[in-house]
Amino acid sequence: MTSSKPVIIAPSVLASNFAALGQEIADVHKAGADWIHLDVMDGQFVPNLSFGAPIIKAVRQSCDAYFDAHLMIEAPDPLLSDFAQAGVQGITVHVEACTHLDRTLSYIRELGCKAGVALNPATPLSTVQHCLDKLDLLLVMTVNPGFGGQRFIDAMLSKIEQAASMVDGRDIQLQVDGGITADTAPKVIAAGANNLVAGSAIFGPAQGYAAAITAIRG
Repeated sequence: MTSSKPVIIAPSVLASNFAALGQEIADVHKAGADWIHLDVMDGQFVPNLSFGAPIIKAVRQSCDAYFDAHLMIEAPDPLLSDFAQAGVQGITVHVEACTHLDRTLSYIRELGCKAGVALNPATPLSTVQHCLDKLDLLLVMTVNPGFGGQRFIDAMLSKIEQAASMVDGRDIQLQVDGGITADTAPKVIAAGANNLVAGSAIFGPAQGYAAAITAIRG
């Protein structure tokens, strides 16, 4: 079921040149990116380290795009206010990392941000069924999180379809993250996703950001 919501392209800066992060964000936004996806990793929940709220705050002035923070961290609650103060508009936490998910999502909204929840490939959708009324975004991971450039897991297409049915009629973004390219994007859009995170497929190709974004948008 193709979503009636507009397709949003959210480049993941994990694949960008960190030495010029602010400029990379400005350039990709100017090239047509709708959102900027910020992968925050703690080296515990996922086997990699990236950046935190101070870096996000430093690059916030680079453009006025929607900053979409994806927290791949074990204990997100104590840090949520830091990310809100850094200037993000949306905060996504992992259901696997939240002991009291409903409370965490409520707190994100109290901070003035949109609340999202992410599910790893092996995590069933039933784990978030109880908190749909607190959700602004549902993220279906289409790779196991922690590293960029991974191959899309085809089995996740049926999960995206189920997620689309779950959020149908609600004002919830259905986001996918992992292995999104010009080849896999039409499949996830056809399955019902409307919000696509792409890293290496945008920051890697030689033809430039605008052409890469257009190819993924289809």
